[in-house]
Amino acid sequence: MMSKRLKPVSGLQGTIQIPGDKSISHRAVMFGSIAEGRTTVQGFLTGDDCLSTIDCFRKMGVSIHQENDTVIIEGKGLEGLKEPVDILDVGNSGTTIRLMLGILANTPFHSCITGDASIAKRPMKRVTGPLRGMGAAIEGRDEGNFVPLSIRGGHCKGTDYQSPVASAQVKSAILLAGVSAEGTTSVTEPHKSRDHTERMLGAFGCKVAVDGNTASIKGGQGLKGTHIEVPGDISSAAFFLVAGSIVPESEITLKKVGMNPTRTGVIDVLKQMGADITISPIEGEGAEPYADLTVRTSKLKGIEISGEIIPRLIDEIPIIALAATQASGVTVIKDAAELKVKETNRIDTVVHELKKMGAKIEATSDGMIISETSLLKGADVDSHGDHRIGMMLAVASCLCKGETTLLNSEAVAVSYPGFFGELDHLQSKNSRV
Repeated sequence: MMSKRLKPVSGLQGTIQIPGDKSISHRAVMFGSIAEGRTTVQGFLTGDDCLSTIDCFRKMGVSIHQENDTVIIEGKGLEGLKEPVDILDVGNSGTTIRLMLGILANTPFHSCITGDASIAKRPMKRVTGPLRGMGAAIEGRDEGNFVPLSIRGGHCKGTDYQSPVASAQVKSAILLAGVSAEGTTSVTEPHKSRDHTERMLGAFGCKVAVDGNTASIKGGQGLKGTHIEVPGDISSAAFFLVAGSIVPESEITLKKVGMNPTRTGVIDVLKQMGADITISPIEGEGAEPYADLTVRTSKLKGIEISGEIIPRLIDEIPIIALAATQASGVTVIKDAAELKVKETNRIDTVVHELKKMGAKIEATSDGMIISETSLLKGADVDSHGDHRIGMMLAVASCLCKGETTLLNSEAVAVSYPGFFGELDHLQSKNSRV
């Protein structure tokens, strides 16, 4: 366990390049691995989670060469995957295990999957249930709800699945099983979740039909290798969007950030709260749009965050909660029970850790209530092994009176290995691209 001592700052100034989108990086490796021919990926996120995805597909016989943020995958098609000799270990990555289950649902071999202590607590039945309904043989703890999981795939049939939750991981797993399933597979969600899978399947030559909250794919399609440009991760950018909004005398420019409409809820909410954010779209993007973002210190106000926007910002709620501690009035976050099944129970963890710093925040059954502006103070806080909690607390330390000690600071490397370096860079007021 590592700890990091953090001091308050007088302002954040400069320009930074946000690392590649984690969701897109995962999918680029997975789809390239089951495609025919070479796939090149530029801007790949070299965080621990995405490296776990590479490791799993290498264990299934895929040749993957990675050098910094460039990845070259020699795909041999779904039928080219080989039965792994070793257990597939996804580390801390929920995206890896859930999407990979969809791929393995149609592989005619046996494999075993596990992960770290956090993954061991995360529910898998939301994916294993519908995949079993399509014909995959999956066993595991608590009737397949927890790792380790054993799966023998092959001969899946299409399904018309009505998902009780808006989850890109659930939707993606089922669509990936449907790529080579018999017949048509469709997934309908209560609200539309992020659509990186639909977009990227199209880039690899698969036809996906989208009608409102329903995505459908006809079985028997093959993927063809391609080139993928990975934009900056808006979930990582969110920490600096909030930092630039709440730390006095700040102005931060974030380069080439992904602006997929299913992911930009954090920008919509911050603007509604009064944040000063300038968006400069970049022309000529591929399947995913992107833009440069500039944020300046702002006076924020409390709002209610609920309903359809929640799936568009579910991963950003911890840092939005911090923004709300610096807003005038009350902020209410609800309809976010999905936070309970992330790397930690993010409702309880956010509330517990921010209270240590003096925040006026209370947990509810599906969210939290943050009342009036809080003067934060330095404290001993803990990421609990959750990368987004760790980064949120580091941003909070910039405002605190006194020094903050962040325990389990190494968790940040899951999605943003260079985060602390970028935070130091902005404090030095020396900009770079």
